[in-house]
Amino acid sequence: MKRFLFALFVLGIAVALVPMGTSQEKTNDPLARLMKEKLKNAQVMMEGVALSDFAKIRKSADELIQLSKTAEWMVHKTPRYEVYSNEFRKSVEKIYEKAKDKDIDGVARAYTETILTCVHCHQYVRELREARVPLDPRPVPITQAISRPDAD
Repeated sequence: MKRFLFALFVLGIAVALVPMGTSQEKTNDPLARLMKEKLKNAQVMMEGVALSDFAKIRKSADELIQLSKTAEWMVHKTPRYEVYSNEFRKSVEKIYEKAKDKDIDGVARAYTETILTCVHCHQYVRELREARVPLDPRPVPITQAISRPDAD
């Protein structure tokens, strides 16, 4: 019963992460394709978890590991992003190893870690995007550009 509830919980997380018509779907940029591929493999992996199909789990894990090693994967060159990428890769490697051992509970736990790493990384990337203030192309008059506290 615990296994069923845990699998149901993991399935719920996976379903919650399925995008609902994002702008990425409408573009052909490499990052959008990479994220679609990541999602597809995560969904196939979830199917493997639900069916205890260890070959399917290992194949999906291997594909995710390879995706995480591509140049397009490194969206941001920050230490925190690198940590998330490494955590993702390690958790997927753990899925692969647990699937090789035919340990479905271990696979499900590692899958949950992987999903949480994705969620945290995507939150971080959104924070980075929100923090960027667009540059105003209009020139600033020199009197406004230089302000001295004692000028008043």
